[in-house]
Amino acid sequence: MSNINSSRRRFLKGAVIAGVAVYLAPLHSRAYAALFEDKILQLPDWDADKKRIRLRIDGRAKVTGKKVFARDIRAADMPHWPQKQAHAFIVRTTRADRLFTGINLELLADDLQPDRLVTADDLARDGLAFPAFYGDDMLLPTGKTPAYLGQAVAILIYHDFARFRFAKDRLKFKDEVINYGAETGPLARDPWGTFRFVRVGGASPFDDDHFSSLKDTPIFPSAMKKHLPVWPQGKEGGKLDQQGMYYAATIADELQQPPADWLVMSRRYTTQSIDTAALEPDNANGWFDRAAGVLHMVVPTQSPQELAEGMPQMLGSSRHPVKQLILHPCYTVGYGSKDHCNFPYYGAVAALYGDGYPVRLANDRYEQFQTGLKRHAFNLNYTIAVDKRSGEMQSFFGEMTANGGGRSNFTPSVSMVGATAAQSIYYFPKSDLSAVGLATRAIDAGSARGYGTLQSMAATEMMVDELAAELKLDPIVFRQRNVLKSGMKNTQGAIPAGAIRADEVLAKAAQHEIWQQRKQRKADFEHNNPGKRYGVGFGCVQKDFGTGAETSFARVELSEDGRITLHHSGAEMGTGMSTSQSVVCAQWLGKPADEAHFSVTDWSSLPMVTSGDPYLMSQQDMDSASVNPNWTPSYCSPSSASNSAYYFSHSTREAARLLFDYGLWPAALAIWQSGIGGGQAAPLIVRKEDARWVEGGLTADGMQILPLALLAKKAWQMGGVTGATVHVFNRWQWGEAEFLLNGTQTRLPIDGLALRHGKQDYRTLARSKVFYPPMQRNNASVTYYSAVGTLVEVAVDRASGQVELLNHHSIMECGNLIVPELVSGQLQGGLAMGIGHALHEYLPLYEDGPGNGTWNFNRYQLPRASDVAVWKQTGDVLPALSETDPPKGIAEVVMIPVVAALINAIADATGHRFRDLPVRAENIREVLQ
Repeated sequence: MSNINSSRRRFLKGAVIAGVAVYLAPLHSRAYAALFEDKILQLPDWDADKKRIRLRIDGRAKVTGKKVFARDIRAADMPHWPQKQAHAFIVRTTRADRLFTGINLELLADDLQPDRLVTADDLARDGLAFPAFYGDDMLLPTGKTPAYLGQAVAILIYHDFARFRFAKDRLKFKDEVINYGAETGPLARDPWGTFRFVRVGGASPFDDDHFSSLKDTPIFPSAMKKHLPVWPQGKEGGKLDQQGMYYAATIADELQQPPADWLVMSRRYTTQSIDTAALEPDNANGWFDRAAGVLHMVVPTQSPQELAEGMPQMLGSSRHPVKQLILHPCYTVGYGSKDHCNFPYYGAVAALYGDGYPVRLANDRYEQFQTGLKRHAFNLNYTIAVDKRSGEMQSFFGEMTANGGGRSNFTPSVSMVGATAAQSIYYFPKSDLSAVGLATRAIDAGSARGYGTLQSMAATEMMVDELAAELKLDPIVFRQRNVLKSGMKNTQGAIPAGAIRADEVLAKAAQHEIWQQRKQRKADFEHNNPGKRYGVGFGCVQKDFGTGAETSFARVELSEDGRITLHHSGAEMGTGMSTSQSVVCAQWLGKPADEAHFSVTDWSSLPMVTSGDPYLMSQQDMDSASVNPNWTPSYCSPSSASNSAYYFSHSTREAARLLFDYGLWPAALAIWQSGIGGGQAAPLIVRKEDARWVEGGLTADGMQILPLALLAKKAWQMGGVTGATVHVFNRWQWGEAEFLLNGTQTRLPIDGLALRHGKQDYRTLARSKVFYPPMQRNNASVTYYSAVGTLVEVAVDRASGQVELLNHHSIMECGNLIVPELVSGQLQGGLAMGIGHALHEYLPLYEDGPGNGTWNFNRYQLPRASDVAVWKQTGDVLPALSETDPPKGIAEVVMIPVVAALINAIADATGHRFRDLPVRAENIREVLQ
């Protein structure tokens, strides 16, 4: 590996996939060196007394504009690359209803023709294609109808920037670049995914279900007809799916002919397509060293492991002589848009055809709107029945469609999550919820923040307010009568894990001055502001966090002088996990990690393997595979908005705990027992559970405070544990395994373990038993929830229809906070995104939308500081039940209740209930005329 500058940092080897050796190489560049060696990323500033970090480790770099992202890297920043940077751009279709017959570059003068033109013919000749997840036609062949607007047809590569820039400008917004043939109409295809969840509960919320997804089965179509699902025939006592459809029919019949004392309401809601508007557009920079057979890639990604597995699969079957792939994952920001995004694969192709030059492929904002993954547009039809005497909900029927666009991406799981989240914070004795992820000619929709739950739960919250009005009940009182409480089942028949505290959120909201004083405030405001109407709205939801196959690696190491180093498989994507995961170490080691590395893909010290699908494999297959002590149901999860606080922290915490239990604690006992350093001999009993980190070090039972440096030195001398690598897996419950530790079989909530003793190398410990949650647990779909409620005050201008957000207050429940300031930042950012979704942001789906390449922020309205009550907003966090509560994922849920709260507030102000998002001034003017 002579062409790698390995003097700065260790070169890490990963695995061989499809005949291609995959490596993670830290970004050897002047930019990267500045980040760490010149301390643009400052060391953790730890307040030992308050056990809080004073500044996020990248905070100063962020506010001064010095944080380095993948988009900032050029060939000149990579000392071992050729220093001349080539550039490329992609030509894309703007029609999806007729045959593509080729491209027309006549607009380019002879001196602006590309140095290399890459088309589908080149890819077919050289055996290059997307991994299966991304579907067909990486570049569209001639003679085919585009599957979606903005589909790529060619890559144009230029060896110099000036010609690249002139050529790109010459072709931008020119429809004649694409030649079209006969009109075919858009492609008609079966849905990307279809799900149905039916539940009929017992006599009480705590009795056994008659039928549910967890107890029995989710329901899938038996066939497709005209690209829509055909459900199994209902049959009492038949196969499980037939039984489910039998119960679905009983729910439908009861809603059609309800008891006299029921209120049955049916409503239709729609939500729009939006852009995630990540500040860093998609990009990649790659160099193919043909002589050495090495492809180097600088990439922004939320899922480096996916690229480490998927890219070799693409390269290994091609004619290009790629022997090694070196990935340089970088800091990025994505809100989901860089999770399983196909753009890095285009960057790799550009590099392969770069004639030995490093090739940079980077979207401008127009291109990002044209191609970036979108939030799914939903259509939702809901029917809810309520007992008018008790005000208790009886039944919920919901059918929804999600527009997944031209490639599947995560549409199946987004559709499923939307359906399972629709119940929000409520208990329903009976429910029938289905979701269909449509394949259309729209731009791909993927893992946008909210993941389908914003769409389904916002609609539920709007409908709950309307039901309360029909029942003449206070909207929060109505919610309190129906809130899901601990021990009750969700619509899949699963009992949520841990304490459910949405009822506490409701109680706190009901006492807030915005709610208590809303009538008087309305009268005062409208008296003082003629021409404006005042309204108050409320929304409360609880969102799942996790996927049902969450998994990660963490390695925590202690040097002989007490320096802590953390390596983690998760990627920093703007959530602040680089800070929070460093802080997690402090619980067991007394201070945050001094040095932390993320997006790590080399876990050779713990060689876990995986096979099969963690969601679809049979119980028998999982049991058989588990015999291999290195096997796990899933290797590594990508970063998402809400998985770092709970899931990623678990691996970090367990690694740090092992370091404490088998390294620092034995060292402390040895020091106290011997009286080293002026201490006293230990009493007969010094309990580990009494150990506490205080300012200056570790103490327990009144013993001498021992500095971490002293403990580390002793642990190294004794040959105690000085490094721990763990792998964890969660299927709505942590997988566990038994390991032989100090001669004792010990059961831990991890499924893989390697330890370093003293200065020795890491040694993998083979588990003697493993306990994975059963495959049936997948049918629960979700069990981990965090709750947030939001109150808003709005003013509506009767003449213009403009909505002014006067104030808002949020109440959230998220366990113990790792870094409170990060939680506050997530709340404020999430609220802004929710406000944008409710009132401002909108993309047409088809020909007049961003797929035509003409959309930018001049047409797409994001909320500004003046739109979000930036100086008045407030928030409360419910205190944790105890100091042992784990932190919960809240980054997605904080954006959801404000959507419904705003629409409910507009209804309070105008008397009209809007059901289509966003609600813009022109919509309001229509009803106020």
